[in-house]
Amino acid sequence: MSRHAPDESAAPAAPLDAHQAAALAGRLRAQVERALRGKPEVVRQSVEAWVAGGHLLVEDVPGVGKTTLAHALARSVDATFRRIQFTSDLLPADLVGASVPEVRDGRPSGSFVFQPGPLFAQVVLADEINRASPKTQSALLEAMAEGSVSIDGVMHRLPQPFLVVATQNPVEHHGTHPLPESQLDRFLLRLRIGYPDPADEAAVLRDDPAATELPALQPVLHGGDLIAMRAAADRVKFDDQLVAYLLEIVHATREHPALRLGASPRGAVALRRAAQARALVDGRDYCIPEDVRDLCVPVLAHRVWLDPREIGGAASEEAEWILREILDGVAVPL
Repeated sequence: MSRHAPDESAAPAAPLDAHQAAALAGRLRAQVERALRGKPEVVRQSVEAWVAGGHLLVEDVPGVGKTTLAHALARSVDATFRRIQFTSDLLPADLVGASVPEVRDGRPSGSFVFQPGPLFAQVVLADEINRASPKTQSALLEAMAEGSVSIDGVMHRLPQPFLVVATQNPVEHHGTHPLPESQLDRFLLRLRIGYPDPADEAAVLRDDPAATELPALQPVLHGGDLIAMRAAADRVKFDDQLVAYLLEIVHATREHPALRLGASPRGAVALRRAAQARALVDGRDYCIPEDVRDLCVPVLAHRVWLDPREIGGAASEEAEWILREILDGVAVPL
């Protein structure tokens, strides 16, 4: 039987209503937008992922602000933070830690003590996650899914809230490895930042917010606030009509001829959680169809498997196109 090591977690704040939670989310969005200019929807969805208690994967080409977004999120919350630069020679023990010989008075004592790895933080930035080997990537699975890691038969709880922001370059780039499907499924949302429009890019050239604003960001939330916001999101109403609408979308992914595998029940739950978080960020204690529709692509596109015979371009873009086609074919409930 596994033994449990004690954990240190943030105490949750007092229960929040929808308006209080929306105010906190608004403060977090405004703070992050100081460092990442011209991408309000990307920032909004990133905050929604955290309100839902989920992990975030940011995938895009180098130089568009992936790491800036992750750092801005982490700096805006008063929580323990570690950045892990993923490389090809990174080992699982470099993430989770290991049992090392205990030394007393300069001599080995004959016993072992656990030395925690950088995963033992409340906010973890996994930078360029797809540069590590699949074996090292899989070391994150238990941590992301269970909030714990098991080493030498002992289960060690991770501090709460435990949130991972991972960045990755497209798999077509040299020296990268595709993430295992099981690990992709642990990310609540996958986002792409994209290039800025000319006006925003000109502002970046003038002000360089990654160098000027990012270092000056101060926490606007505590870890306990995120736990309280997650509890408030869980209380957001999701009525039977929306359940039917969401399931119709999910079942359509399982029947689409271009998809080998559609969204799983876990994917359906993830879409509901994300929709509840969006409603809360908007100050509502109930969901509407647009909450489901707007988050369908970032929640489900990385959870469906394409039939290789049907892929005409980049797999991620093809999956997003198919999901938009499905959304257009499903009637929106009144």
